[in-house]
Amino acid sequence: MIKIETLKIGGMTCASCTVSVEKALKRVDGVSFVNVNLATEKATVKFNPDQVNYNQLLKAVHNSGYEVVEEQKQDKELKTYEQARKKMIGAWLFTIPIALWMIPEMFFNKMFPNETIFHLGMILLAIPVLFIIGRKTYISAYRSITHGSANMDALIALGTGAAFITGPLRFFLPIASFAGVSAMIMSFHLTGRYIESKAKGRASQAIRKLLELGAKTAIVIRNNSEIEIPIEEVIIGDIMLIKPGSKIPTDGEIIAGKTMIDESMATGESMPVKKRIGDKVLGATINQSGLIKVKATKIGKDTFLSQIIKMVEETQGSKVPIQEFADKVTGIFVPIVLILAILTFISWLVFNQQFQQVLLWASSFLPWVNPELSIITQAVFATVAVLVIACPCALGLATPTALMVGSGMGAQRGILIRKGAAIQTMKQVKVVVFDKTGTITKGKPEVTDIVSLNISENALLQFAASIEAGSEHPLSSAIKKKANTEKLELFPVEDFKAISGKGISGKIRDKIILIGNKKLFDEKRINIDIIEKKIKSLENQAKTVMIIGYDDIIIGLIAVADTIKDDSVSAISELRKMGLQTVMLTGDNKITANAIAKIVGIDYIVSDILPETKVAEIIKLQDKFGTVAMVGDGINDAPALKQANVGIAIGTGTEIAIESADITLVQGNLSSVITAIKLSRATFKKIKQNLFWAFAYNIVSIPIAFLGLLHPVIAEIAMATSSITVVTNANLLRNIKLK
Repeated sequence: MIKIETLKIGGMTCASCTVSVEKALKRVDGVSFVNVNLATEKATVKFNPDQVNYNQLLKAVHNSGYEVVEEQKQDKELKTYEQARKKMIGAWLFTIPIALWMIPEMFFNKMFPNETIFHLGMILLAIPVLFIIGRKTYISAYRSITHGSANMDALIALGTGAAFITGPLRFFLPIASFAGVSAMIMSFHLTGRYIESKAKGRASQAIRKLLELGAKTAIVIRNNSEIEIPIEEVIIGDIMLIKPGSKIPTDGEIIAGKTMIDESMATGESMPVKKRIGDKVLGATINQSGLIKVKATKIGKDTFLSQIIKMVEETQGSKVPIQEFADKVTGIFVPIVLILAILTFISWLVFNQQFQQVLLWASSFLPWVNPELSIITQAVFATVAVLVIACPCALGLATPTALMVGSGMGAQRGILIRKGAAIQTMKQVKVVVFDKTGTITKGKPEVTDIVSLNISENALLQFAASIEAGSEHPLSSAIKKKANTEKLELFPVEDFKAISGKGISGKIRDKIILIGNKKLFDEKRINIDIIEKKIKSLENQAKTVMIIGYDDIIIGLIAVADTIKDDSVSAISELRKMGLQTVMLTGDNKITANAIAKIVGIDYIVSDILPETKVAEIIKLQDKFGTVAMVGDGINDAPALKQANVGIAIGTGTEIAIESADITLVQGNLSSVITAIKLSRATFKKIKQNLFWAFAYNIVSIPIAFLGLLHPVIAEIAMATSSITVVTNANLLRNIKLK
């Protein structure tokens, strides 16, 4: 037995923090999987509850230098944002006077009113910025270092600490003071945190919006009275009264009235949907016109909205394969930077003459470069710049922020990305495979032809509907519906059997009734020559034909046609324009399959296929073309959806198919497949862009800092900008056109 727990982690500031927490949790015996996400500040842990308990997980997180916090998501985000804003303002209240006081010294080499007061003033103004407002940075740095996993705060703490200590040392040694600069670095660091928290809040707003969708109260009928109660008090079976313009409190079934319902929150479709008695409705959708009574069928975490929120959260907490590379780099990044900082300091002391030549060259165009400073001052200057510029925060935010925005956009459009890895895999898809019934077609077939032999049409329909009563297949529903329309009484059936991929059988009055395709009658060695021509004629019209046998004698056939979805033709045409191959897998015979494929423009057809052989066909397509996406809706599609590189379930299908898929399309239209592919491609593009910028800042800036050409304050601005850039770039996803 495996249990999954999601922990809210407090105190994480960069990618190396996530690596530290991840390693600590993985070391716990019984833990099989850990994923820590910086953007959502969550750890997803899979473990065996027989070997490890919740408290052991808490202890592991604590031992890594971090804490598990109780989560009130909206309040937490708002509080984090407000704290970051206050810290930024407080830091600049001291830093702006420092900057103004430094202007005469920078431009006129004049320390006002004298050198002693100037340096003392820099120290006194820097103290509250570093050790009061910025104290959490030092606390976090201390914890990470004592637990053997230095994080971004350690680099900032070492950098600002080294810069600040030059202030007091200035009174005893011939070195320049960077005490004022240390306050500037911390202020820019806190400003970056503020902007980053604001941008992260926007990136995660999808879940916040989903949470806000739910109704807060419900009007229920109890003891023949209407009472308004909090949504938490609604129980299954409650009869809810929903007035026009009101939100439907929870999932249920209409038992009185008819109306139009706005389901855009679930499907992304703006057009309202007609609903009447017996129809299911979803919580948080809006009743637009009629007064209806709804019986509550699902509450709390079982509702559709809760499932969407859970799915989006799981996606945002998952990892894209490309992130594994970033994680490996991050795991060794901070230790390498610390070593590099030490090497920088030593190199400046040992090879000062060579570095001096570089400074002389650069001083002509970089105003902060001063070759006349002492050797130790120059070494400290370069070391601080290296420590500050090399923080790997952007690396930790690059992937999860893009995934947060992309999955949120998908949820708002009725596209639920269950597994983050699908984002990366989708861009490599060469072939899109479709199931036919319920995917390309509406899955609501109707009886079009009844051909009887030596029996009346109603008698034939009566036999067929009686046997089909035991089946849940869409074709069975069409026959049962037709019999119900004709008001035919059904016979009791014994020994009902479903014969996979071939048909069904049962006994009526001790006579065996067979209903199925040619394969079934060939297997039973029953000759169908008498109606062969009629079968072909109907199949050429894209109709599915079911042959009916009574005690080894053919007594007729029933043809059923399944209407093609309105957008199937345009969606498949668009896929082909995008350079993708299209394939249809169906249990229907070749003639019917070809007729449907011709109408919608499918490239490749596999017909007469049994459910258990769909997986084999997917494997063949993977061998032939490469990466395959499968779109399906039925129970028999679940194995194929799993086998495909990307499984896409039509949300109108079965729960098993949806659980087996990587992506679920709430709305049953195939145009959502196009939107899902475009969204996946756009999201992965942003991930790649973010990783490029995250690496580029460090690759370009570290050598410049090493040579002493990068001012520590500019280094901090560049580091903060790199984090802000990747989060802002992720938010630009919202501007893409998906239709």
